[in-house]
Amino acid sequence: MDGHAGSGKTTFAGQLAGALGGAPVLHLDDLATHEEPFAWTARLREQVLAPLGRGEEARYRPYDWHRRAFGPPRPLPAAPVVLLEGVGAGRRAVRPVLARLLWMEVDARTAHGRGQARDGAEQAAFWRGWVPAERRHFASDPSRPFADTLVRPGAAEPALLSGPGRDGRQPPSP
Repeated sequence: MDGHAGSGKTTFAGQLAGALGGAPVLHLDDLATHEEPFAWTARLREQVLAPLGRGEEARYRPYDWHRRAFGPPRPLPAAPVVLLEGVGAGRRAVRPVLARLLWMEVDARTAHGRGQARDGAEQAAFWRGWVPAERRHFASDPSRPFADTLVRPGAAEPALLSGPGRDGRQPPSP
């Protein structure tokens, strides 16, 4: 599940995990840091994808955003479906191992406003740096063009729409 910060990825991942009988969820916020908001790919490969690829439980060290340090290892069980959610979850380095890519169809301005309201004044400085960093990330490594499904959050239920990358079609060139 990918989309702008504040677009509802975590909420939707929780709903989907429940609908799938308790599928485990990995939040990419646990692998990112203040200094490296998008430099988590190696941690994802080593701590999560490699063990899950062998059918083993993964053990990753989640980042504590208040202490600004990685914490003790946390288990992520091997399961038929493991949900990965976070900004950049559909990046080019990760797409080959994804069964499906979902994109939260919320425009950046709305999503960022929601995220800032959620995080409050304590994270205001982070957001000032985050918005341009996210913009640069998606400009250089977009996910939405490869999404199998677009998730449009709604008041009662989200709408699920066919995405531009569904059925392996390549998106149009920019």
